[in-house]
Amino acid sequence: MTQAHDGHQTITLGGGCFWCLEAVYDRVDGVVDVESGYANGAVHKPSYEQVCSGDTGHAEVVKVVFDPQRITLRELLEIFFVIHDPTTLNRQGNDVGTQYRSGIYFHTVEQEQVAREVIAELSTAYSAPVVTEVKPVDNYWPAEAYHQNYFEQHPNQGYCAFVVAPKVDKFRKTFAHRVKGG
Repeated sequence: MTQAHDGHQTITLGGGCFWCLEAVYDRVDGVVDVESGYANGAVHKPSYEQVCSGDTGHAEVVKVVFDPQRITLRELLEIFFVIHDPTTLNRQGNDVGTQYRSGIYFHTVEQEQVAREVIAELSTAYSAPVVTEVKPVDNYWPAEAYHQNYFEQHPNQGYCAFVVAPKVDKFRKTFAHRVKGG
């Protein structure tokens, strides 16, 4: 997808559990919409249970629609690299499996170029190699309705309180100038 008729662009990102990424990107000024889903696997229209089995090849992702007049892809990716660990293969914290891999799934060649530039620039900041895959988005399917806006609906649920909320707080502190309404 290139620019939509409204001038918005879309990028698809995988960085562990999609609840974390969605909760953060919902709060980013310039982000118009965030949808949790599955991408870059082999099964057509996979379910959460299928993806969790590890057999589909899909990553848990968020599809981020943004206004490039208000926030750049580079800025979105800088946030992405602060809120997850791009050096752990198929893992984020206690979430383990290929569905939790770090990935930037681009919609245009220009997005691929920016992603590769940002990774090259940031890779020296890590003590381990960055394992974030950069590939064209493929076989995207939205997650079930109960996964959408999960953190908003269940802020006190254990995973949300102990895993998602700290990532949201880290975003708010590190990128205070990028928080919606901030």
